[in-house]
Amino acid sequence: MNNMSLKIFIPALMITMLLAAGMAYGQTKLLRFPDIHGNEVVFCYGGDLWKASVSGGLATRLTAHPGQELFPKFSPDGKWIAFTGQYDGDEQVYVIPSTGGVPKQLTYYPARGPMAPRWGYDNQVYGWTPDGKKVLIRSLRDANGGSVETALYTVSYKGGLPDKLVMPSSGAGDFSPDGTWMVYSPLCRDFRTWKRYQGGWAQDLYIFNLQTYEAKKIAESKRSERDPMWIGKRIYFSSDRDGTLNLFGYNPADRTVTQLTQNKKWDVRWPSSDNLNRIVYELNGELNIYDVQKNTNRKISITVPNDGIAMRPSRYPAYKNIEDYELSPKGERALFVARGDIFTLPIKEGPTRNLTNTSNAHDKWARWSPDGARIAFISDMSGEDQVYLITQDGSSQPEQLTDQFKVMLYAPAWSPDGKRLAFSDKDGKLYVLTITDRQVVEIADDRYGGIFDYRWSPNGGHIAFSMDNQNDYRSLYVWSVTDGK
Repeated sequence: MNNMSLKIFIPALMITMLLAAGMAYGQTKLLRFPDIHGNEVVFCYGGDLWKASVSGGLATRLTAHPGQELFPKFSPDGKWIAFTGQYDGDEQVYVIPSTGGVPKQLTYYPARGPMAPRWGYDNQVYGWTPDGKKVLIRSLRDANGGSVETALYTVSYKGGLPDKLVMPSSGAGDFSPDGTWMVYSPLCRDFRTWKRYQGGWAQDLYIFNLQTYEAKKIAESKRSERDPMWIGKRIYFSSDRDGTLNLFGYNPADRTVTQLTQNKKWDVRWPSSDNLNRIVYELNGELNIYDVQKNTNRKISITVPNDGIAMRPSRYPAYKNIEDYELSPKGERALFVARGDIFTLPIKEGPTRNLTNTSNAHDKWARWSPDGARIAFISDMSGEDQVYLITQDGSSQPEQLTDQFKVMLYAPAWSPDGKRLAFSDKDGKLYVLTITDRQVVEIADDRYGGIFDYRWSPNGGHIAFSMDNQNDYRSLYVWSVTDGK
């Protein structure tokens, strides 16, 4: 690439990001880690703490700092809010008046981190003791090499050294109303994105007697039970046992489990109770309140005021975010995937083209056809990864070739005659798609790994690939187009 092409390429790959703003405020999304007390909810938005009415409306800011303030929890009397704050280069527990004020630091043991998002945070606030004298936190200070084995502590809201609870390993937990029992999970996997996980890290719930050390597993399923809450004589939690995280109730008297919400699309995230009769939780970035006595659920419409910086048009250099590239068959143009769009630019002279220009989708794995006329790629513009075709000059809209997949797909590979595409998925399956009739054939299934090295023969009659064996070695395979074997 010569200097002139580079000068054209860099500004041409600057993407204008337009967010629908409007003059009037609307429901604000991405409201996280809520808690509820009386007529108010507190939550995290943009790394700061905000408070709003349970009826919705305009939120009031409680904190403002370059570091994040997370996991706010009202004290039982509603006078205080404990939270995890990233102040002074550390991650510690703080408390402020519920009306706002100067944060008071409660913990001082050096936090571990900052950690990758999948590991979560240190000194995470979970709630208060029933008498309102101490804050319940999860700390990594005794973790055995990771954030899965952590412990619960209580620390006085007036200050002092934390007291470790007797469970050797604890994730989320909540006290019974009389403070003699605790419902808790021995593991903390709250920040992992594994859907419908059924392995050894699937969280179970236990009730634990803090005086006799008696422990009982409750509400068990093959999947995760998390976010335990103790309200009156019943225990509430979230579980994805039906495929999506929903609210459930457990009656210790007869050991029955009742499903309370029936969401199929969005997970119930970060539910928290007032320990009386209501649970507030996040759903699709908005807050909802579930009344356990009335068995009713309602959404809160909250507006967080801001100065509109995130809504103004902005320009981002795509050349700093290139994730894939390829030369055209004759080497006249280069293909780049950057910031979820597909671009082509000339090696010497000509225009730079954004072929897809889809700000709401991730276009990826773009590949030239053997004749250089078309480009095949993977995109989730329909909601799931599918295979698409588009002309190389951008003169037509993308043509969707598949609609049946609900799994992550990998790079398409053209047959030399341009009649077929081979591609694989994250479950280890390899497919061949005939472009004319859009028929898809599954040709292999790697039970022990993935298939990423599929290559067509020079005449397009066969495709070669490797698969894992049970002994962790790989073997070579060849599939024939003619006999389908």
